[in-house]
Amino acid sequence: MADNTFLLPGIQYPIIQAPMAGVSTPALAAAVSNAGALGSLGVAAVDTAGARQMIEQTLALTHKPFNVNVFCHRRTSQNPQKEQAWLAYLKPLFDEFGATPPAQLNEIYDTFVDNRPMLDMLLALKPAFVSFHFGLPSTDYIQALKTAGITLLASATTLEEARQIEAAGIDFIVAQGYEAGGHRGVFEPEQGDACMGTLSLVRLLVKNCRLPVIAAGGIMDGSGIKAVLKLGACAAQMGTAFVLCPESSANAAYRANLKSGRALHTAVTTVISGRAARGIVNRMMTDLESAGAPPTPGYPMTYDAGKALIAAANARGNFEFAAQWAGQAAYLAREMPAAHLVATLVEELK
Repeated sequence: MADNTFLLPGIQYPIIQAPMAGVSTPALAAAVSNAGALGSLGVAAVDTAGARQMIEQTLALTHKPFNVNVFCHRRTSQNPQKEQAWLAYLKPLFDEFGATPPAQLNEIYDTFVDNRPMLDMLLALKPAFVSFHFGLPSTDYIQALKTAGITLLASATTLEEARQIEAAGIDFIVAQGYEAGGHRGVFEPEQGDACMGTLSLVRLLVKNCRLPVIAAGGIMDGSGIKAVLKLGACAAQMGTAFVLCPESSANAAYRANLKSGRALHTAVTTVISGRAARGIVNRMMTDLESAGAPPTPGYPMTYDAGKALIAAANARGNFEFAAQWAGQAAYLAREMPAAHLVATLVEELK
């Protein structure tokens, strides 16, 4: 194992299971934490009551620390004209599956930045770790969580974002490389994406930031963990590596694609959710990313439309419109119980 000082309190190994909203489960997070790594829950796709239930279920399965991840995006103003144009663009696909597009789109996922009920719930249950994606909450929220004794992590895709994280008083920076599966953590997507790879970003942040850096993106085995530790990261965050674990909520179609040659082809797209995210290439991407396509109505309204289309396709046995988030090295995914995977990764680090 690389000679890095491992700093995550209460965690034995420098391995973090990424939060993966919609795929992570209490069983997965608890199994990873019980095995000595840091398990995570992604609660961005549920309301406060749903998040509370997930955290309480995890607390019942482990006495070890685990992480709870929230999204801190700035709200996109709803634009009925944009929304209707996008729904009209999707209509031929709904027609293909004998379905009707939604009449209107809704803000189906809340942001943490002004979600006082979610903050109060976290302060009451006090998970050991809370992590932020898409940006940062207010200074008041951060201070309240820190006062409660919660260790804080936040994703950065650039040095500028990392410096904002440092200034905000966060404890760890998660350096999310362009290889990573799922949503890009870019703070201001309208200003573009630097598209920095994991290795470049990790080294840049290690050399220019005082906070410890966690590497994320394209890390699938012990060799990948060793590489980022050698670059100065204190730990590796791995998402796609855990999707094939039986404890994840990935469905059969997602698992089948991840175990096939389809996993060799991933791309970053905005057409599924309205924000850039990397997944296995399918018809949702290839059919919607055509020349002359209207702009998406933003996040999460685009996701509302996407989920309706996914449901319509799935009902006809077509899984080519699913959001199957996966990183660039997805083909290296291994199917085994989470505890076994952690043990395997630890053995590969020796």
